[in-house]
Amino acid sequence: MHAFDILGDPVRRRVLELLADGEQTSGALAKVIRAEFAISQPAVSQHLRVLRDNGFTSVRAEGVRRYYAVEPGPLSEVDLWLNRFRRFWNQRLDALETELARGRRAANSTVLPKFDTDDDHADRTAKEM
Repeated sequence: MHAFDILGDPVRRRVLELLADGEQTSGALAKVIRAEFAISQPAVSQHLRVLRDNGFTSVRAEGVRRYYAVEPGPLSEVDLWLNRFRRFWNQRLDALETELARGRRAANSTVLPKFDTDDDHADRTAKEM
């Protein structure tokens, strides 16, 4: 199965997002996935197996618990493929950074009107009387 076929599924992407924070048990993953996607325990297990069989995750047993973790290899391959396209969004990000800097400079150079404080208003009112 191709990496993008695996990553194309929102459930599997979510599992990888959860695992990006660190190793988790299959039970903890299933609890979140079942709540978010309203799928059965066997369906969650199937997604975990697809990720494991295709090298996106590893699993280790500790007693009756199964701990899943992200494996960087397949994601590195995706990153290499995406590298050809980074120039498109890097140019846009550079342009956005330039525009934000212009906006900050313009905001800093704008003279803001001075507002009277309560004390200034009271002094002026007293003088006018």
